[in-house]
Amino acid sequence: MSEKKSKTLEVNKTTKIKRRTVLKSAAIPLVASFTSRPLTAQNSVIGRKIRVGIIGAGANVRNVQLAGFRAIAECEVAAVANRTLQSSQRVASEFGIPKAYGSWQELLADEEIDAVLIGTWPYMHRDLTLASLESGKHVMCQARMANNTEEAREMLAASLRYPDLISQLVPTSTSYVIDNVVQRLVSESYLGDVLSVEIQRLRRTFVENPAELDWRHDVEFSGVNTLNLGSTYESMMRWLGPGNQVMAQTKTHVAKRLNRDGQSVDVEIPDHVDVIYELANSAQVHMRFSETTGLSSGNQTWIHGSDGTIFVDNRQNVFVGRRGDNELSPLPNPVQEQAYYRVEEEFINAILGREEISLNSFATGVQYMEWTEAVHRSAASGRRIELPLV
Repeated sequence: MSEKKSKTLEVNKTTKIKRRTVLKSAAIPLVASFTSRPLTAQNSVIGRKIRVGIIGAGANVRNVQLAGFRAIAECEVAAVANRTLQSSQRVASEFGIPKAYGSWQELLADEEIDAVLIGTWPYMHRDLTLASLESGKHVMCQARMANNTEEAREMLAASLRYPDLISQLVPTSTSYVIDNVVQRLVSESYLGDVLSVEIQRLRRTFVENPAELDWRHDVEFSGVNTLNLGSTYESMMRWLGPGNQVMAQTKTHVAKRLNRDGQSVDVEIPDHVDVIYELANSAQVHMRFSETTGLSSGNQTWIHGSDGTIFVDNRQNVFVGRRGDNELSPLPNPVQEQAYYRVEEEFINAILGREEISLNSFATGVQYMEWTEAVHRSAASGRRIELPLV
């Protein structure tokens, strides 16, 4: 097991983003407001390696998560199930996995498997999570949590029915570099009262037309998930807490894409989104997401307060300034103080009862799924949508 100490990302559940309130609540885990049960498990497998089964060994699983599990001494990747037996056998051969199954049902029926990594597209996450928990397996599920809020809530409810099993969502790592420094500045009241936030997540290259239809643009496989809305909101919750109302407009500039057969099909998931939502203290957040903004300035984050401003540029450099300054100044952000990816380690440690899950609980996933669906509903109806969804 790695001896690195976790750079814990504190999830802010503030009800009022004010100086006094932030200082009191910045270190309170968001999951505490949803359930009092500990997100750790004293597992009967202590004394031998925890055997993990992989369902859906896609690119991220092969490139990141398999390596993460294999680096843990107390863990063994023992089985894999892809869409076909042949595909499973190829992955098993490449990575030295002992068992290859032709279906996920066969893998879950294996009583030697203790935990499951669900690496499929979102449309399978609910069914696989429920079946895995019912089979007595701990669950790590790939983000995006589910196709919609209803499915995400079913997953959360199932996890609460099995309090002795760990249920974890893979968190977004896109803001790891800046999470700790932004949280520190907010908790130290550097900004004063948070007044407004401007976030843009913009592609800098021109989109091809006709473009390929991948699963992220296919509503059957991705549901209401759109661009990187959910992951960006997840980061925002870590820094400033959840929102309470949403208004959105969307556009599908590339209205047709080519499927695997080369046929041109209609696209239902937008490629350009504008969102306005409100934080608990009434501060306004404006987000822009787009795949059709060639030569744009790319990703940027501005957090404006009554006494200070934080700016994060396209390369995740942090700049700050306070009342009385004439311009922003770069803020040192040493690598040793940044968060880093350790999801598999946290998962195995939680099974062994060594630590609690901090990133991410299923409760956090329900929150970002509700917000994502609120964006979808607002764009479709032209109305403001209140959170939490009803």
